[in-house]
Amino acid sequence: MINFLDLATQYKSIKQEIDSAIHDVISKSAFIGGEYVSKFENEFADYCDVKHCIGVANGTDAIEIAIEALNLPHGSEIVVPANTFIATSEAVTRQGHKVVFADCDPDSYVISIDDASKRITSKTKAILAVHLYGHPCDMDALGTLAVQHGLYIIEDCAQSHGAEYKGKPVGSIGDIACFSFYPGKNLGAYGDAGAITTNNSELAKKSRMIANHGRISKYDHEFEGRNSRLDGLQAAILSVKLKYLTGWTHKRIAIADYYLASLKDVNQITLPVRKNWAKQVYHLFVIRTEKRDQLANFLFDKGIQTGVHYPISLPKLKAYRYINQASDVFLANKIDSTLLSLPIGEHLKEEDLVEVVMAIKGFFK
Repeated sequence: MINFLDLATQYKSIKQEIDSAIHDVISKSAFIGGEYVSKFENEFADYCDVKHCIGVANGTDAIEIAIEALNLPHGSEIVVPANTFIATSEAVTRQGHKVVFADCDPDSYVISIDDASKRITSKTKAILAVHLYGHPCDMDALGTLAVQHGLYIIEDCAQSHGAEYKGKPVGSIGDIACFSFYPGKNLGAYGDAGAITTNNSELAKKSRMIANHGRISKYDHEFEGRNSRLDGLQAAILSVKLKYLTGWTHKRIAIADYYLASLKDVNQITLPVRKNWAKQVYHLFVIRTEKRDQLANFLFDKGIQTGVHYPISLPKLKAYRYINQASDVFLANKIDSTLLSLPIGEHLKEEDLVEVVMAIKGFFK
């Protein structure tokens, strides 16, 4: 079987370091806060080239806390791409604001700048820039929109650890950024975990206080916050894995390059396009085909796992029926039945890639 994701194999490759890190945390009872959380926050801030990193419980919390830290007027509109995971949009509504969906780019699948610009009204206060599948958004164009309309840019980096826009790490470009360390991410914990990054000291302080019951000092609660903390075990695990992330990323890019070169002549599939200014880290390698389900079943029968990200565009979900954008003429609303994610990750061998490519070519013969 060619696995879509293989966390067990990854663990075995770094088992000694992971086991040692877990043992150290337990032996010191450093479960909440403490040296391991601070260490990872500092390391990840350096990795993202930002001044501040705040560890939180998960990526969804990171977005909610980031939005709350911006202190937007209640009921503000926030523009969200129509093709992403629901965590991005539900964080908006759960903070008392209104989701406005914008279409996706046909090549990279990140938010369409042209469509996003049409969604801005006097009530719009922010744009959520999701660096989807590991491809960064066009941050210069979004920055221009932000300046023109007085908007905040929130980066959703849940799928883009290590991605770069014109040489700048994602998570360092917008006003505030959010990361998920869900186990299947390019940098994944062994449970839920997340982080917020920013160069704005006030936003960093506010985010940290929100995540820790509205306080900095133990019992000095300045306002009502919440409990959303990165725990010591996950922080220690992430510190170990962060050392390997660059190598794992190079492997992902090499696999993507192989797919792009090997499948370019298969007429019935559409390959993703990497913009020339992007370092795309390929959390997912997503193709499009009108025969998505048939191809997925064919590959499964051949022992090749695939995924679908995402099978229903956000505007078409029952959860967002009230927004009435399901019938909008969105590319995202048309292609959700054609998206298929191929296996990618450092666990794959050269012979696995050859097998995937040959199977796809055989299906379309």
